[in-house]
Amino acid sequence: MRRRCSGQALSEFAVLYAGVILPLTFMIVFVSEMLWVWHSVVDFTRDGARYAATHCWMADGSNVAGLGGYMPTHVPLMIDMAQFQTGAAGIQVQYWQADMTTGGLTPFSCDAGDCSAGCVPDAVSVSITNYRFTRFSGFFKLPPVTIPPFTASVPMESAGCDESGNCLP
Repeated sequence: MRRRCSGQALSEFAVLYAGVILPLTFMIVFVSEMLWVWHSVVDFTRDGARYAATHCWMADGSNVAGLGGYMPTHVPLMIDMAQFQTGAAGIQVQYWQADMTTGGLTPFSCDAGDCSAGCVPDAVSVSITNYRFTRFSGFFKLPPVTIPPFTASVPMESAGCDESGNCLP
């Protein structure tokens, strides 16, 4: 004896698919994108710190973070990369000098001028602030996710100067 199918299994699958499987799939895709962007921003911060450690010190950090500087012109391919190119996401550069009395780091300053062999800090920190992951806001009409600030600190290497004291930005 054969039972007739009334379509109950199909309607149960449709409810399960629309209520659980489809949202779970979108969640996995968007969380994966956000983790990819997170990794890209961390790597981008480290790359900017490496550049700052091997190039001339400038009091305003414009050779690293300015709109024509290294970081805005070398943004890795990622979602929302325009935030770095337009200045919507903040890129901050801070140079440090070692304080011999306390053993800590203090902000660096030098009267000899930018990009000279007489002005070489001991360390540099590059920070990314105010980056907002906006992928959710356009698709699901949700507010953007603000990524926490990233900071990478490295000791200065050559500071853009060669052995004879000639410095190039």
